[in-house]
Amino acid sequence: MITYSHQNIDQSDIDALTKALKDEILTGGKKVDEFEEALCEYIGVKHACVLNSATSALHLAYTALGIKEKIVLTTPLTFAATANAALIAGAKVEFIDIKNDGNIDEKKLEARLVKNSTDIGAISVVDFGGNSVEMDEISNLAKKYNIPLIDDASHALGSEYKGKKVGSMADLSIFSFHPVKPITTFEGGAVVSNNKELISKIKLLRSHGIVKKRLWDSDMIELGYNYRLSDVACALGINQLKKLDHNLEKREEITSFYDKEFEKNHYFSTIKIKDYKKSSRHLYPILLFPEFYCQKEELFESLLHAGIGVQVHYKPTYEFSFYKKLLGEIRLQNADNFYKAELSIPCHQEMNLKDAKFVKDTLFSILEKVKKGYCG
Repeated sequence: MITYSHQNIDQSDIDALTKALKDEILTGGKKVDEFEEALCEYIGVKHACVLNSATSALHLAYTALGIKEKIVLTTPLTFAATANAALIAGAKVEFIDIKNDGNIDEKKLEARLVKNSTDIGAISVVDFGGNSVEMDEISNLAKKYNIPLIDDASHALGSEYKGKKVGSMADLSIFSFHPVKPITTFEGGAVVSNNKELISKIKLLRSHGIVKKRLWDSDMIELGYNYRLSDVACALGINQLKKLDHNLEKREEITSFYDKEFEKNHYFSTIKIKDYKKSSRHLYPILLFPEFYCQKEELFESLLHAGIGVQVHYKPTYEFSFYKKLLGEIRLQNADNFYKAELSIPCHQEMNLKDAKFVKDTLFSILEKVKKGYCG
C-alpha cells in the first residue's frame, strides 16, 4: 500500500533515539531546550515551546491569549482540534468559509469583522496541505481590529510565504509532529512566537503551572497541565529537523510530476501554489469535478483495493454531530463543495517517480471506468 503520507525514519533517527534512551534524564532535560532552539533557528522566531501534541499546543495558545467567553473565528476545513481546543479553552467558535485552495477566505473574514469585531478573541487560520494562507491580508486585518492571530501551521513546517517561513508571522503559530506531518516526534507539537510573555505563559501551563523556588521548594501559581514532550521525543525531533529540507525536495519532485501529468484532465483539478509561496506539500489534494461527486466513495474504495492509500481532508468541522448539537445546521458553500470534491493522493518523501506514475496511471484507469452522473 502506498499511503497518502508517511514518516521518514532512518538509521540516524534510530541512533539519536538509542543515544537519548541511554541518557540519565529521559524527560525534562536539555534535549527539550535544544529542540526548541533548533525550531526557533529554522523558522526564524525568538521563542518556542514544545508539547505532547499540536492539540495541546492549540489549547495553551488559546488559553494564553485569554479568549474565554469570546469568539474564535476559524476555518471549518481542518482537523477537529483547531476548533475543539478553542472550546476547551472556554471560547465559542464561528466558522468562516474557504476558497478553492482550501484556505480561509480573507474577504469573508473581513466581512465578518466589519459586521462586528468587539466579541472576537482570536483569528485562527490553517495553512491547508502546507499552502500558506494569504498572510499579509489576514495579518493586516488582525492588526486593524486589534485581534490576536493564531496560525495553525500543523501542515506547514518548512513552507514559506513571500520569502518568510510559515510560523514566523502570526502572534502564535502551531506545529504538529504527528507521523504524517513534515517531521515527527511520534506524537508532539509546538507553539512558536516572537512574544516572550506568551511563550513563558505557555511553558508555565505545560507543566502544571508549577515554578521552582529553591532546592526542593516549588509553588503552583496557575492551574496547569501535563503537556510535556520527553527528551527522547525531542532527540528524534532534532534529527528529523536536520533532514526536513531534503525531504521537502523529494516531496516537491513528486508534486511536480503530478502537476504536469494532471494538467487539463477530464476528471479533476489540482491546487496551484502561487509563485510567492513554497508549500511543504504535506498533502496533494485533487478536486473531483461535480459529475464525479457521487462516485467518490466508489473511487476511494477502488483506489484502496489497488494499493493506493487515499484520504479525504476534511469533513467540515460543523458536519460532526457534536457541532450540529452545539451550533445547529450550518451551510458554507465552498467548504461543502470542497469536501464533496477532495481526495488526497499519495505524496511523500518515501515515494519515487515510479510510485507516482503508478498512482497516476491507476487513478486515470479507475476514473475512466467510473460512470459520470450528477447527484440526483
